[in-house]
Amino acid sequence: MNDLEAEISALAIRLVEAARSGNLRLATAESCTGGLVGGAITRVPGSSDAFDRGYITYSNAAKIDSLGVDPDLIAEFGAVSEPVAREMALGALSESGADIAVSITGIAGPGGSDFKPAGLVWFGLATSRGLIETLEMSLGDIGRDNVRQAAVRQALVLLLSGVERS
Repeated sequence: MNDLEAEISALAIRLVEAARSGNLRLATAESCTGGLVGGAITRVPGSSDAFDRGYITYSNAAKIDSLGVDPDLIAEFGAVSEPVAREMALGALSESGADIAVSITGIAGPGGSDFKPAGLVWFGLATSRGLIETLEMSLGDIGRDNVRQAAVRQALVLLLSGVERS
């Protein structure tokens, strides 16, 4: 296990323990990470007490159909954008039985463009108490697996922050 994998594991354990002690339920809405955040959480024994569900919404149609993201937002800003990350988190929160939801949409690579390069990732966080945040990370073209792992780590940090503020 490398250092980042160990950090992800430790964060997931802290997250599950904190959510369980606060009697809070979690949801994820993942695009570029393809379910890795939900996978990290569910590797933790007892996670069923805290994890409600995860949405893997890789395509634009899935974001629209499963999370209620407005297709006009995708058309105007693209799937990898602040408004879409916000709507994905809000959609996961409203469609699930969760108290806290995180979303991830990004360009893991290879590819991208000058405007939206590989390594660009947007996150959303929404809670049943009305907290809504977004975060942009520009990781650079560090390789597909590295972008995805860094995004998993950041999503867990955001979820933990949401739990600690609930």
